[in-house]
Amino acid sequence: MSVRIVARVVRRAYTAVPMKRLALLPLVLLLAACGSSGGGSTSASSTAGASPATTTTPPVTSPTTATTSTSTTTTTAAPPTGASADRSGCRAANLHLSFLGQQGGMGHGEIGFALRNTGAGSCRTYGYPGILFLAQHGGALPTIPHHTTNDFFGSTPAVPLVIAPGHSASFRLDVGHGVATANGCATAYGIQVIPPGDTAKLRTTIPNGSYECRDANVSPMQAGTSAYP
Repeated sequence: MSVRIVARVVRRAYTAVPMKRLALLPLVLLLAACGSSGGGSTSASSTAGASPATTTTPPVTSPTTATTSTSTTTTTAAPPTGASADRSGCRAANLHLSFLGQQGGMGHGEIGFALRNTGAGSCRTYGYPGILFLAQHGGALPTIPHHTTNDFFGSTPAVPLVIAPGHSASFRLDVGHGVATANGCATAYGIQVIPPGDTAKLRTTIPNGSYECRDANVSPMQAGTSAYP
């Protein structure tokens, strides 16, 4: 019931029967209040009946795991060939030291030695051997080596050598024959040799001994026995 209709009813009641309508005034006011309340309820009800707003939820995306593939390359060294085997240095473990001979004149003595390859493969050598004179019972004698390509007996250039199995390379010593008491000369009955590029030692005897006076000119290694022809 609207407010206008209620007001109209109240007005008529007051006009027609003053006392009796006055008694009904509370009832009329109550009806007016109910009408007003009902209209509010209808409005609230229609509001409540409206469809709620639809909320859109974004799709959940699962994290992506990146996978990296790593390839491993293995390099295998090729086995050495015959040519590369020639590049192996000649070592004392595969060499045999021997005495070639001696001769002298005009205050000089020449002593020759050879290193033979006893290994299964070829080896290379270059340069000068280390030397030490030995006494009759194997003790060391004072030795002063001098590396040279020219001595009293000729010229011997330093050249790279490849020694095949069973073959040899040689070197010679040029020693001086001076006065024993003045120059510390002695008779060497053996020699200790260190091959070029090595640290191991080889020994051999000098039959009947060789007179020397500490200093010795050492030739570079030569092919075969050419260092002491």
